[in-house]
Amino acid sequence: MDYSTSPLPDTPPPPAASPVSGKAVRPGDRIFLGLSRGSGIALLVIMAAIAAFLTYRSVLAISGDKSNFFTTLDWNAIGTEPKFGIAVLAFGTVVSSLIAMLLAVPVAVGIALFISHYAPRRLASPLGYVIDLLAAVPSIVYGLWGALFLVPNLGGLYGWLNDYLGWTGIFSYSNGAARSLFTVGILLAIMILPIVTSVSREVFLQVPRMHEEAALALGATRWEVIRMSVLPFGRSGVISASMLGLGRALGETMAVATVLSPSFLISASLLDPGGGTFAQNIAGKFSEADTFGQDALIASGLVLFVITLLVNGAARLIIARRKEYSGASS
Repeated sequence: MDYSTSPLPDTPPPPAASPVSGKAVRPGDRIFLGLSRGSGIALLVIMAAIAAFLTYRSVLAISGDKSNFFTTLDWNAIGTEPKFGIAVLAFGTVVSSLIAMLLAVPVAVGIALFISHYAPRRLASPLGYVIDLLAAVPSIVYGLWGALFLVPNLGGLYGWLNDYLGWTGIFSYSNGAARSLFTVGILLAIMILPIVTSVSREVFLQVPRMHEEAALALGATRWEVIRMSVLPFGRSGVISASMLGLGRALGETMAVATVLSPSFLISASLLDPGGGTFAQNIAGKFSEADTFGQDALIASGLVLFVITLLVNGAARLIIARRKEYSGASS
């Protein structure tokens, strides 16, 4: 029998896939979809409401300011002729946060790498638990520790910096109390260290095992494995962790208010007492301010709000540009 000329039986076409819609899914899926969508919309509405409130009260304050809001080195919002500005507050907030990031991020990444790739299991678990526990310590406890222990014992470090780096002007020290922006930066670095360490550690633990084994098979050392496989994969996660820490450093209030000697002066030396931050100034002056003074403090809060949004936006851009070089897209 010749099978070459016999017609093939008709195969039935595959059933058409029914489109997924609200009517095609189960009631539980529709409820979950509604709750998720409502949560996202509620978040946007809350953010918009906060921005609108801050903007409205800030316009009232800035319109009554008799000086330049961005360049004035003074804060007198309760006088007959109110004059106030954010120059000192912006300088102190940014500088203390940058000092905290420069000190905390390298140490946090090193601790995270030690826990995830060097420490034995019986040591890694307790150490990770202690690091997570430090993130739960209240800010006021850090502030009291900084005021009662850190400030009295920084004289030796300040003297050493003055002896070897005082010629720069940035680290000149006149033997005053160590209630400066540099001390605030050290305290903030200790406070954000658990956050950056915990997130970085979890990111490093997610590195595909095959990447590390492939590098070891090619003869790479432990450090070369970390440099070629672990750090590129976890770069975006470390940036995200750093931004979380920076967000806490920018908005920290009680610890800064406990350690810093507030003054509306911008000093070239980071070791001189004085300075101020947005959060510390709001916490210190809000209780004694009248309605217009509160509006002025709210205006400074709006600037901090904008700075935080810009920092997070910049972090998102950095992560998006680095994503193709990490393992996040694989």
